[in-house]
Amino acid sequence: MSQNKKKNKKIKLATKSAHAARFMPMLEALQAKDELNAVIKNRVEKACGLLDENIHLYPNDFRRDTEVQSITDEYSESDAETLEATERDFTIAGRVVSYRSFGKVTFFHLEDLSGKIQVYAARDDLGVDAYKLFKKTDIGDIVGVTGDLFRTKTDELTLKVKKFQLVTKSMRPLPEKYHGLKDVETRYRQRYVDLIVTPRTKEIFKIRTAIVRELRSILDEKGFMEVETPMMQAIPGGATAKPFETHHNALDMKLYLRIAPELYLKRLLVGGYEKVYEINRNFRNEGTSTQHNPEFTMLEFYWSYANFEDLMDLTEEMFSRVAIKVTGSAKVPYQGEEIDLSVGAWNRVSFHDSLEKIGGVSPDIFADYEKCKAFVREKGEKVVEGEVLGKLQAKIFDMYVEPKLIQPYFIYHYPTDISPLSRRNEENPDITDRFELFMTGREMANAFSELNDPADQRGRFEDQVKEKEAGDEEAHFMDDDYIRALEYGMPPAAGQGVGIDRLVMLLTDSASIREVILFPLLRPEAG
Repeated sequence: MSQNKKKNKKIKLATKSAHAARFMPMLEALQAKDELNAVIKNRVEKACGLLDENIHLYPNDFRRDTEVQSITDEYSESDAETLEATERDFTIAGRVVSYRSFGKVTFFHLEDLSGKIQVYAARDDLGVDAYKLFKKTDIGDIVGVTGDLFRTKTDELTLKVKKFQLVTKSMRPLPEKYHGLKDVETRYRQRYVDLIVTPRTKEIFKIRTAIVRELRSILDEKGFMEVETPMMQAIPGGATAKPFETHHNALDMKLYLRIAPELYLKRLLVGGYEKVYEINRNFRNEGTSTQHNPEFTMLEFYWSYANFEDLMDLTEEMFSRVAIKVTGSAKVPYQGEEIDLSVGAWNRVSFHDSLEKIGGVSPDIFADYEKCKAFVREKGEKVVEGEVLGKLQAKIFDMYVEPKLIQPYFIYHYPTDISPLSRRNEENPDITDRFELFMTGREMANAFSELNDPADQRGRFEDQVKEKEAGDEEAHFMDDDYIRALEYGMPPAAGQGVGIDRLVMLLTDSASIREVILFPLLRPEAG
């Protein structure tokens, strides 16, 4: 039978219920996508039977009084005699994740966010009619039950059902218990199913929430104020990256999704707020990889009357405290390595020293423009005409240094020509008081003493505009309003951005950024 004829074949159900028509659009849509199968048809037939009995498939009148974990925490050590003497009923709700029927009795496991417990339902307890309706339950259904506790012959803590109610009917079967979602793209695309069937996935995102909560707690404790800045900006700034463009119809103006909140946060320093932070979504029009998603989360914070060295100390404290809070230790496993985040265990190496001492590249090469350019080309990297020395050195760093930075490294004193927003070092104007934090072979944070000289900042922006005109899509825009803000006077300050997604990767031992973003960007499904 051809594919078109198969999709157009009339759908037959083993029910004469008048309610069958309600489900036909769903079944036809599934058939058109070649997703219709006997299991789904069977569920539709059960749903029709429930509707025939005036059972609501999606009621909203069930209320639970207990979460599963509170039961297991209190009674996991109680023996059968103690449970029998308890004489207490519990009302719980959750998803049916396993189901074993033995005629007049059925065992199933019910799972809510807090945990999982075995439930026992018997015809003699529920009554013939109620048990008959109960038997239409499928794995994946959300149900509510009321009952008391006992121990089975295998000593498993179990809730015996006295009352049962269907709360939500599941029309699609869950993946088979022992195999789950094996296709990685399906896991990311159908995260809702992944969360149901993969305990590790659910745990990752609980840890992510705990990480963000602890970061907030630390900054709040130190007197920082959380703020919100625009996500749509007329001039994107704060990083070297290609922005996403959009359009505001009412104002008839081009806008950009922010690549960073930095310039708005520093405007707040001008306005008199001395410690500010934002946990924000940023958008950069770049490719995807195990380390990059075009939409990602950053923590950025700015501290008046501090410098980049103060931020190094604060960063050590923050990362160590967060690790201890969510994992129990400052030493965390990551992809076969143990990463030591203990305060005082972090390395500090200047950018140019790292090229020589870690990358093994002689200063005779990286300090000479022509030799550096030839070296980068020889190693297969593209060199744009007129590319500045700092960018060439950064390419050497990416190739020969970054992959070797497994333990925490602060790489500081970056070249001025690749640090358009950083304060120049007072002893050497060719470098800036900036650091980037690396570990596990990737960047985790970027920070610097802020440039607050408006004349210097204007000159840096003008250099960036020239690079943009020469074809660099990631170069910075000119931002006259930001210059105007600096002309009112911004106190000396230090600022930092921390990649939340990469921090979560580290503390959950996740190899890909897609593991720690609930809904990562994917190509549309075929068809």
